[in-house]
Parts: sequence; structure tokens; C-alpha cells
Amino acid sequence: MTPAEALNMAKENGAKVVDLRFMDYPGLWQHFTVPVGEVDESSFEDGFGFDGSSIRGWQPIHASDMLVIPDAATAKMDPFYAEPTLVMICNIVDPVTREPYTRDPRHIAQKAEAYLKSSGIGDTVFIGPEAEFFIFDDITFESSRNRAFYEIDSVEGIWNTGRDEGPNLGYKPRHKEGYFPVPPMDKFQDLRTEMLLTLENLGIEIEAQHHEVATAGQAEIDMRFKPLLEMSDQLMWFKYVLKNVAYKNNHTVTFMPKPLFEDNGTGMHTHISIWKDGNPLFAGDKYAGISQEALWAIGGILKHTKAICAFSNPTTNSYKRLVPGFEAPVNLAYSSRNRSAAVRIPMYSTSPKAKRIEFRTPDPSCNGYLAFSAMLMAVLDGIENKIDPGDPLDKDIYGLPPEELAEIPSAPGSLDEALAALEADHEFLLKGDVFTKDALDMWIEYKTENEVNAVKLRPHPHEFFLYYDI
Repeated sequence: MTPAEALNMAKENGAKVVDLRFMDYPGLWQHFTVPVGEVDESSFEDGFGFDGSSIRGWQPIHASDMLVIPDAATAKMDPFYAEPTLVMICNIVDPVTREPYTRDPRHIAQKAEAYLKSSGIGDTVFIGPEAEFFIFDDITFESSRNRAFYEIDSVEGIWNTGRDEGPNLGYKPRHKEGYFPVPPMDKFQDLRTEMLLTLENLGIEIEAQHHEVATAGQAEIDMRFKPLLEMSDQLMWFKYVLKNVAYKNNHTVTFMPKPLFEDNGTGMHTHISIWKDGNPLFAGDKYAGISQEALWAIGGILKHTKAICAFSNPTTNSYKRLVPGFEAPVNLAYSSRNRSAAVRIPMYSTSPKAKRIEFRTPDPSCNGYLAFSAMLMAVLDGIENKIDPGDPLDKDIYGLPPEELAEIPSAPGSLDEALAALEADHEFLLKGDVFTKDALDMWIEYKTENEVNAVKLRPHPHEFFLYYDI
């Protein structure tokens, strides 16, 4: 879509304002709104100014001025605002040099796609994330100097079988039994369908929606695979739509990886395939019908998983899900059907076009622009350096004897471990200037100071249960 076409879309839909959106460094959508009359074709070059020092992980106060440049190709009409509103996702540039901003996550994704093309390996990388989430009815929490708690509630929660609901009609999924009975056990079918249809009305192709394993409204809606940048943009629309549809219906959605104790966490299994000149690069005659390039790609993923996790599993809560021995994909191995391996080759179809690798470790708390870019750079490093992934592991990992299990490397056990791995292993990310050193340094600094240390320094409520009477 050209700038003229984007402006015509606004006119045809009676848009009164234009919402300009961009991603902060940790991964939340930001926005500001201008009257539609303030936007003309020159706006797609001149941009709009804003204060970059107020955005997490960005500019210092003495160099705060930044510009957002709307990308006309991303124009959509917002489905929730009261007034007709055209939305465009923006790129960030320096107002003095007019250079793209190195810490703009979208720019990093653009550079990752450009590096793929320059490598000669392929021209398109398709990304297909399976972003899981929870639908809750109520969430309260507090974290202060002398008080900390959280409380989650859901009409589906198995803990509510004895609650007076005037009347309580039962049909609440037991722990780990939410995959996937029909209503009335599944109480969010209509809500998920509303989410699905809203996404489709925005032009986002959906393959399926369903309840997930956990009690209390765990769910999944699968988007059809798209090129990396397009999927990164779509993931932001995905989170925005799901949160707003839930909120409109008096529910709340979270992509937090592990909100419930002793039930399944929320992952984002991510499918990756590279194509060149319209042909799939990962189809071949090797293990499970994949190519040598796909095996090398797996080698790159497994070699760099610990560093990738700093982006693909970027919260302290992520590692409440990634715990060895609890069905989490923490074991750095690959398999054709074994879902306990970090990398799987899906076997649903024998078509060469369907051949891809599935990286099962990530979760949807991530910033998609950064996580998908890091995954691609690991894949390319594997192919460029012909990294051997070793033999596949088709055994049940959880049934292995301890001596065999000890030989299988594992994903990081904490965010600070993942950040340390990124600090030690990041050269593959610097190729093609995709990730710059200053962007990586800021990521490590921001996450350490604002999340790792903030959690480390606070007493945990369960510590009072364990230790108060010592």
C-alpha cells in the first residue's frame, strides 16, 4: 500500500484521526494520535516528533527528540475506537541524522530480513508462532515494601468447584485437562471466535482456535505463517485484539508465561522455514524429510538457544515454565515427533512446502521483532557454518535414565543466566549490523536492572510460608 492509498483508506472509511504506533524496546505497543488533516503524503517522509527519553530502553534526556515515520503498508482501521481511526505502524529515525534508530525493534527485524537476502541462502523466512494465552475473570496484585500478593480468578478454574455461584453449574476443567473438551466445559468458545473474526477482519489469516491444556481459560489461536517482519507486526495486532476483545467482554487476557502454580505454562512454539525463488529450502531427503540446510539450521538454533532465550523468553517468569522434568521443552535436542525436544520437525504433512522446523522453547511474553530476528540469525549461522546438530532424539526424554539425561544440554534456568549467555555468545547477532552492540548492551542492562534485580531483591510470599517461624 502506498501513502496515497493509505490516505484514501482513511477517507473511504471516514477516519477522523490517525493512530501512530511503534514498539518500545521491551515489547509493548506505544501510540499517539493526530487529526487526519495533519497527515499528508509528506508525512511519510517527514514523520512526527516525540520524546524518546520517555520510552523504556531508549534515549537519554539530553538527546530525547525522535521521529516516527508511518509505514503506509501497515495501514488498518482500528476495530475498537469509538471514532473511525486509521492505524499505521511506524519506524523510528533520528531527527538530526535521519538514520534508522538502532534500538527500534522493527528496524532490527527489517535488517534481519535484509541480511537473509544478502547471504544468498534465501530470500524469505516464514515465521508461524503458536501464541498461547490465558483468559481470566479477575486479577489483583500488589508489590510494595511491606506487602506482596496476587490473586487470579476464573469461572473455569477448578478451584471454584465449591464456590457459591448462585448456582454453581460445574463443568470446570481439571488441572492439565483443558485440551480440549467441548462446551459447557469450554466456556470461552464464543469469546475466542470473536477474537478470531476480529483478527480476520483486519486481514490476519487464522488457522484455528481452541482451548489449551490448563484449567482457567488457557487458549490458543494460530495465525497462518507470514514473512518475519509481517508476522512481527501481526503479533502486535494479535495481542492488541485479544486483550481488547476480552476487556470488552469483562475478561482479561495475559501472555504471562506462568501465571498458575502446578498447571501448564504458556508457550509460543515458533515454526521457521526459509524459501528461495519460490522453493522451500528445508525440504529434502535427510532425517524426517528435511534437507541438509535444515539440519544445519537446527544446529544453529541448538548452539545458540541459551543466547536466543534472552529474547525469546525475556522475563523472570519465563523460567517458571522452563523447568526440567515438567514437560517443558528445555532439552536442547531435536526430533521428528517428540514434543519434549526443544526443536521438532512437524510430521502433519509430507508436502515439501510444509517442511519447517519448530522451535518450542519461546513464550509469548517476547518482543516478536527481536525474538524472530535472533532465531533467524541463529538459523543462518548454522547454515553458513554447517553446524552439525548431532543425532536426533526420538526417545521420551523424561523417561531417560539420569546418566543419559545428563548428556543432553539444557536451556537456561533463569533470565540472568540467559542474559549472561547473550553477553558471551552474540557475534552471530552482529552480522550484517542486524543487532548492534549498543542495542544488545542496553537490552542486558535494562533487563538486569529493571527485572532480574527487582525480583531478586524482593521477599517472595512463599518464603514467609517456609521461613517465618524459623
